[in-house]
Amino acid sequence: MTDSKPQPTPREAYAHFSSIATRWADNDAYGHVNNVVYYAYFDTAVNRCLIERGLLDPATSTVIGLVVETQCTYFSSVSFPDTVHVGLKVVHLGRSSVRYELAVFRNDEPLASAVGRFVHVYVDRASNRPTDIPAPVRALLQELQR
Repeated sequence: MTDSKPQPTPREAYAHFSSIATRWADNDAYGHVNNVVYYAYFDTAVNRCLIERGLLDPATSTVIGLVVETQCTYFSSVSFPDTVHVGLKVVHLGRSSVRYELAVFRNDEPLASAVGRFVHVYVDRASNRPTDIPAPVRALLQELQR
């Protein structure tokens, strides 16, 4: 039997990065960033990438990605006043869905403090029904594939 215990990934495994300053309020009673905050980091990194490329306007885009699945594995703590660098890559691209892998790197550390998975299903905003990923979005997602 092989050991399939998850391992932290290195920075070079990711195609895009977003830097996010931790906040005092992110720390929990144990003195480290609370686990739910990591999911906000993931959401911020994905949507910031799309917004910065002009591919998402949260108020007016007719096709939007809805989060349908998330997961996170933690390896080491992050705490205020650290800066996290969230690495992003696409690991699966379907007709209407995309699965991202994201990693949170504390300050300048070479290995991830946490690695997560995040799935968007693209839907028509008006009907809330799945739809094809728009061609410009698909082009970006293909660039992010590793």
